[in-house]
Amino acid sequence: MKKLNPAFLKEMIDRVNESPYYVHTSMVIKEIDWGYCLMQVAVQDKHLQPYGMVHGGVSAALVDAAAYWAVYTQLDDNAKMITIDLKLNYLGSASKGLLLAKGKSIKLGKTLGIGEASITDEAGKLLTHGTATFMVLGDLEINRNFELPPRFLS
Repeated sequence: MKKLNPAFLKEMIDRVNESPYYVHTSMVIKEIDWGYCLMQVAVQDKHLQPYGMVHGGVSAALVDAAAYWAVYTQLDDNAKMITIDLKLNYLGSASKGLLLAKGKSIKLGKTLGIGEASITDEAGKLLTHGTATFMVLGDLEINRNFELPPRFLS
């Protein structure tokens, strides 16, 4: 197993958490390591559907992101990914508090990666579980005007 560069992880987390979509949805990466990601959303009125529960789209975005970043940690330095499939099971609902999403890498191949994520509330009640499939691309350019440190330590 390669050793992730802590400087890369810190810079990547800072950049992702400051990106417009993450700010808009209030998604935050809290922890990331080899094949693992922990994200959270502090539930706000903007996350609620008309019946007062967190909208399923919020859960879908959170599963997609937590699974993505878990698999991302295992990619080669210059590779990128895009989501090509997302499957969810909604198992409970929330209307307040924190949503915690634990993402895990299941498998990473040369062209596809598979991850999963489970969302719980603060008490540990399972709300959503999902899997995501990602296509690995070598030439996808990320829209950024900054450089990240190397992903792995030598």
